[in-house]
Amino acid sequence: MSDAETNDLSSKYVLRTVGFDARFPNQNQTRNCFQNYTDYFKCIAAKGEDYAPCVQFKRAYHSLCPNEWISKWDDQRENGTFPASLEP
Repeated sequence: MSDAETNDLSSKYVLRTVGFDARFPNQNQTRNCFQNYTDYFKCIAAKGEDYAPCVQFKRAYHSLCPNEWISKWDDQRENGTFPASLEP
């Protein structure tokens, strides 16, 4: 791949991940994943799905959480068996 092609690709795609959160200083990010998942649904319950700051939580949990967990939690929310309160 030439330098021009590499520069073109790097300007097209920007890779981002969640920044450091002092509440979760360890390598294990399970709690961070779960907290962002619950914060997203609390946020949209309080402010609505069109509220832009809620998107930050969604991006974070999609970056941190395995897809299987998200799918399981979505099913639990739909069935009313989710293990945490999502009330704002």
